[in-house]
Parts: sequence; C-alpha cells; structure tokens
Amino acid sequence: MAYEYEGWTLYTRDVLLKGGRNQTIYFFSKRDPKSGTPCDKPDNYTVGVNKRTGLPYLKKK
Repeated sequence: MAYEYEGWTLYTRDVLLKGGRNQTIYFFSKRDPKSGTPCDKPDNYTVGVNKRTGLPYLKKK
C-alpha cells in the first residue's frame, strides 16, 4: 500500500552514485513519475513540510 500525504504519493527508486555505490531514495510526487515505484513510509521516518514551498519530505526521527 502506497503512503499518501495530502495528495502526494511517496515513491522510491535506487540510484547509482558516482562512487559506484547504490542508494535508495524516497520522494513525493502528485503525478506518476518516469521512474520509481509507490512505497510505504519507512520506519524511523516522519513527514515534514517545507514552509516556503509546501512540499513534503521525509526526515529521520
């Protein structure tokens, strides 16, 4: 079940960093992104909202 916050859906995807290491990133989107899959909110994270833009983001507890 995908996590939703005020119309935003949480997505995840794996990216390859310049050093050759893979890292999982999480991002919110209102539309269907080019890459990424809907996901649940990971444990030990809370949702914050950027005061200036109103965009949600994940932050560690």
